[in-house]
Amino acid sequence: MPSYTVTVATGSQWFAGTDDYIYLSLLGSAGCSEKHLLDKPFYNDFERGAVDSYDVTVDEELGEIQLVKIEKRKYWLHDDWYLKYITLKTPHGDYIEFPCYRWLTGDGEVVLRDGRAKLARDDQIHILKQHRRKELETRQKQYRWMEWNPGFPLSIDAKCHKDLPRDIQFDSEKGVDFVLNYSKAMENLFINRFMHMFQSSWNDFADFEKIFVKISNTISERVMNHWQEDLMFGYQFLNGCNPVLIRRCTELPEKLPVTTEMVECSLERQLSLEQEVQQGNIFIVDFELLDGIDANKTDPCTLQFLATPICLLYKNLANKIVPIAIQLSQIPGDENPIFLPSDAKYDWLLAKIWVRSSDFHVHQTITHLLRTHLVSEVFGIAMYRQLPAVHPIFKLLVAHVRFTIAINTKAREQLICECGLFDKANATGGGGHVQMVQRAMKDLTYTSLRNDQEFPGFLQDMCISFNLTTESGVSWWMHPLWGSSGSRLEATTLAFPRPSCQAAEGEYGQLFLGMYPEEHFIEKPVKEAMARFRKNLEAIVSVIAERNKKKQLPYYYLSPDRIPNSVAI
Repeated sequence: MPSYTVTVATGSQWFAGTDDYIYLSLLGSAGCSEKHLLDKPFYNDFERGAVDSYDVTVDEELGEIQLVKIEKRKYWLHDDWYLKYITLKTPHGDYIEFPCYRWLTGDGEVVLRDGRAKLARDDQIHILKQHRRKELETRQKQYRWMEWNPGFPLSIDAKCHKDLPRDIQFDSEKGVDFVLNYSKAMENLFINRFMHMFQSSWNDFADFEKIFVKISNTISERVMNHWQEDLMFGYQFLNGCNPVLIRRCTELPEKLPVTTEMVECSLERQLSLEQEVQQGNIFIVDFELLDGIDANKTDPCTLQFLATPICLLYKNLANKIVPIAIQLSQIPGDENPIFLPSDAKYDWLLAKIWVRSSDFHVHQTITHLLRTHLVSEVFGIAMYRQLPAVHPIFKLLVAHVRFTIAINTKAREQLICECGLFDKANATGGGGHVQMVQRAMKDLTYTSLRNDQEFPGFLQDMCISFNLTTESGVSWWMHPLWGSSGSRLEATTLAFPRPSCQAAEGEYGQLFLGMYPEEHFIEKPVKEAMARFRKNLEAIVSVIAERNKKKQLPYYYLSPDRIPNSVAI
């Protein structure tokens, strides 16, 4: 009778093992096997991190193995199990790999195809077409769309983290890591001790220094010592945590009536302001998005305010960006003066502080929350709903949405909800942050996220391997944000790895770009493409590290060894 050797790998994360009964069935082109209990006498099967092998004898030849079915049944109490993969050695000596990387909960079961990436057009056999259809039907029941707030991108239909499908919840290690890093951040910032500072007026700059008393690294120390200087102010627009707002000024806006006479002491080329604009030396940051946003009124004893500044910056002869004019609201007039470097020291400093405050609100709510977290979640949910596990784009993207839906659900639970951290610590809390997202969504288009440059080499290699470049139409994926436009390959470039790059300044406990611990791909060409990708990333890291040796303030944000694979904190 034909005999198969079945190798079963259990995950290495906490609580991945199980004591439940595990059964296996083989479905082949010539027949199906009976259900076999995988159990070795006097042996503790399926322990965390274990790789166990079993001999399975069948009554008759099964032909080409098309599916493997795994069932988990309760032994004493339900015991969740994380199955990494199964390998099958056939009676003819061939090896077939069946990636899984999923949790089996309760009396659960999973039916696996071999690990070769396949498109729908590749499935000619009815049983494989049926498997693809059933997998997506099941996923679409699990991963349901919800509008958390009118005007927001659609999100997962889950009120709290425990309502999520088990496969996308934080595992125990990530949950602990999240708590530890959050606690460490709170300790570093002395948030618990100084929370009252965020909801009351500060008396002097010493209060600011106390907030950073426990943070000690090259960047924070230099910022701490030089934050009042114009050079540091301008530097942060290019090299700070939100370097996406600054624009080259091609025409002075009417709402900022600044003249050459007002800023001539800042211009170094003996040119008029208009001439400096024409030469490309003038830059602008406009916080118009904040105009009309309600300030936080959740604490009736604390008055909070929002500015909507316009900041004009100048590239001087030393090739440095410095501020030359600041107007704190959008409508010019006698009650809305333009502040200049020639003004009294603390008048000018206070104007810059208001700009930094506005930059914080836009960064936290738009750059980070909306364009990083919420956009990534749309891709993640759509991927689970529309792409089966054998699809090459699913295999590529699954690592790049790891824990994203979970952390966003936590944010809706604890951070941006009513009475959440935003309400307690931000001037845009109490609903202003919601208004900001709703307003920013009007400008968030497919075109605004597109990268018109060549697709990254790794994506090209992978997509060419599976002839994906001819597959068009993304209504199945992009509809929650933009409807149908562009190609599937273009859509993939939006999710890989742009959002995690935007999150690179503050992600903890992550796998970084190029790390794929779950081997969803088994094809040699794709594995070679991954290896080339990692080698290219290492070269970029070396270039950046060498460049930083010559800088007083190192720039790490886009160094691949600091870009997380997914948005997960």
